[in-house]
Amino acid sequence: MSKTEYWVHDLDPFLFQFTENFGIRYYGLAYALGFLAGMWFLHLFCKHGKAVLTPEQQSFTITAMMIGVLLGGRLGYSLFYALEETLHRPWVIFQIWKGGMASHGGFIGVLVACWWVAKKLKLSFLQLGDLLCPLVPPGILLGRIANFINGELWGKVSNVSWAVIFPQSAMQGTPVELISARHPSQLYEAGLEGALLLIYSQWRLWKTDALNSPGRLTGEFLLIYAVVRVFGEQFREPDAPLIFDLSRGSFYSLFLLVGGLFLIWRSKRTA
Repeated sequence: MSKTEYWVHDLDPFLFQFTENFGIRYYGLAYALGFLAGMWFLHLFCKHGKAVLTPEQQSFTITAMMIGVLLGGRLGYSLFYALEETLHRPWVIFQIWKGGMASHGGFIGVLVACWWVAKKLKLSFLQLGDLLCPLVPPGILLGRIANFINGELWGKVSNVSWAVIFPQSAMQGTPVELISARHPSQLYEAGLEGALLLIYSQWRLWKTDALNSPGRLTGEFLLIYAVVRVFGEQFREPDAPLIFDLSRGSFYSLFLLVGGLFLIWRSKRTA
């Protein structure tokens, strides 16, 4: 296909725009809807006996998860992807309007929040983790779609028929006919990290006895996320220097892989 036959990304990152840099962005809306979906799922789990949490405890849990995701995601981006800039200008951590969130940092934030909630509510840390894992995929799914709408985190150059020309992938002012089409890797990740994990985790929670083996569902979640993330990274253009010839996303996912395998092994030993 000639470059003129590929779709040129021209989506507006704002749902409503009030000034040049202020408005309701799809990225922020994705986070809001993701948290609302998490609240709804947690309420549903409790309503049908999958968990015993009062409405107040449910609100406390979701609030803690929100704080964990936002702080962890922002700090993770600053430390994992923009460490040099953060060390020289630490105040950029607070410039959230410029974007920059890291999913692996979000995982760490959720882990800390889960530990805090379990301690405050006197719950099993692993059992709470199993309950919360199925709440995460809707946010990932919506976040990746928002990445696509923003025209960021694009894929590698490709000539597949569904490739997309992302103007932001080239220097400003570059004629469209000179810009290479790329994989819409954000949508691949939305399907793999979001939709696939949503279906799997919900099936495991509702249709199997996974909750009877504390840590098992969390381990499976981490394992599958790590595998599909590494797979998806093969189509994504690295947005930071490689580590041992691996993209940052692949490298950090190895830790999730090890953690997931450990939790699965542990759950089998204690079953």
